[in-house]
Amino acid sequence: MDAPAAPAVRMPAEWRDFFALTKPRVISLVVFTGLCGLLAAPGSINPVLGFTAILCIALGAGGAAALNQWWEADLDKGMKRTARRPLPMGRLGKDDARDFGVLLSAVSVGIMGLAVGWLAAAILALSIFYYAVIYTIWLKPRTPQNIVIGGGAGAFPPLIGWVAVTGDVTLMPVLLFAIIFIWTPPHFWALALFVQTDYAKVGIPMMPVVAGEKSTRRQIFGYSIALLLVSLLPWAIGGTGTIYGIAALALSGTFVALAVPVATRMAAAEDAMKPEKRLFAYSVFYLFALFAALVADRLILA
Repeated sequence: MDAPAAPAVRMPAEWRDFFALTKPRVISLVVFTGLCGLLAAPGSINPVLGFTAILCIALGAGGAAALNQWWEADLDKGMKRTARRPLPMGRLGKDDARDFGVLLSAVSVGIMGLAVGWLAAAILALSIFYYAVIYTIWLKPRTPQNIVIGGGAGAFPPLIGWVAVTGDVTLMPVLLFAIIFIWTPPHFWALALFVQTDYAKVGIPMMPVVAGEKSTRRQIFGYSIALLLVSLLPWAIGGTGTIYGIAALALSGTFVALAVPVATRMAAAEDAMKPEKRLFAYSVFYLFALFAALVADRLILA
């Protein structure tokens, strides 16, 4: 007789596994844009409260990321890009990941409300719900527009940072939200073009999988043009000075230039997608540099 199969044994979790649930590389961009929103806002904030606000943004983003990985654990197991995360590797239980995500989310919103302000806390709560529920559970498995609509989840941090200082929502922080919202599709679709086989394998309807490469490439270029226009709006309305305006024109112009070879290529082997990989890498640098220019403009020309 065949011996019974041995029960699966879960490896003991380490703090590194919980830290990995927060997607630290993604959080670095979230925290940076939140900090830039706080520093660029008119007025001032007590340094301790400012640090608390940024910490809460980081905790909230980490909590949302943990909930995302909890929900998508089975999908992550089937994708080469995510198969080595803690949950697919069996180093963490799904319940542990869920509880960790809920704890970080609740703590971040509570502290933000009590220490900084309830409007900032409400927007933080909305951003967590947007990413963990609207994007992860509802949009991502159902529509190729998941990144377009879901892009709002990552666009909240500079708005939260601004509101933490001013206590209200004005046109300027809404434009900062809009920049990240428009930036997200070309940023993520550039990645999706060279990992589309992963998404197809697990049934996620990313744009290249559903609409094809040709349509995705055209849309990347279209959103790059839109990003150029939207990035200049803070300057156009007088919300920033020439430092930001020149930086936005140069950075966004380069973004469009890098999108041209992506848009004009019909198809390419995964290992030959140099224009797509170059655009993806630049898109990360772009957001860091654009928001750094926003802060430099505020500090130098204030």
